[in-house]
Amino acid sequence: MMKAERRGLIMFKHLIKRLQILLKFLLSWLPDLNAVEFEEVEDSGTVPDDVREGHFAIVAGKNEEHGAQRFVVELFLLKHPAFLRLLELSEEEYGFEHKGALVLPCRADELQEILQQIM
Repeated sequence: MMKAERRGLIMFKHLIKRLQILLKFLLSWLPDLNAVEFEEVEDSGTVPDDVREGHFAIVAGKNEEHGAQRFVVELFLLKHPAFLRLLELSEEEYGFEHKGALVLPCRADELQEILQQIM
């Protein structure tokens, strides 16, 4: 096997490992998605009605004018490099100890633009 191919395979394995860890982390958040300030919902341990199977909720958290905005997106985004970068930035800014919904460190309009490009 050529050196470049071997390095690519090692990087791919590393990426898969990180994705598995990230997916495990995100799945542990799903029951707590109701805990956002702008939509007080009784803590019944259920997923909100607008979060269909195969989807999860995220919050674009940097919007001084309008506050945070919640989005419901498909799980396939967890494989997209642009979205993974947002998750890394979220980890850097908020850490894994952050309680409540998964908050991304961007404005709602920025997230909307990224989502439109991906989908």
